[in-house]
Amino acid sequence: MNSAALSPRDIAILDLESRLPVHSARKEEEIEAALDLSAVRYYQLLGRLMDAPEALAHDPLLIRRLRQLRDADRARRALQPRAAIA
Repeated sequence: MNSAALSPRDIAILDLESRLPVHSARKEEEIEAALDLSAVRYYQLLGRLMDAPEALAHDPLLIRRLRQLRDADRARRALQPRAAIA
């Protein structure tokens, strides 16, 4: 992120993620209703926020937790054997 501060939308995304951490249909409905975003766009923006120093300063516990989950997922995928391409 290039700006020195989080936008109101960024803060709303972080707040929603801290309130509803588990992916569910209810969460998708809340994303659309509260933020007027698709779930795909929400997770794209959240992924960018996870790497933003401003987001870490805003909610360090949330950002550290999300980074740990992302790193664990990447490690798990790296260990999975790849399917052979015929």
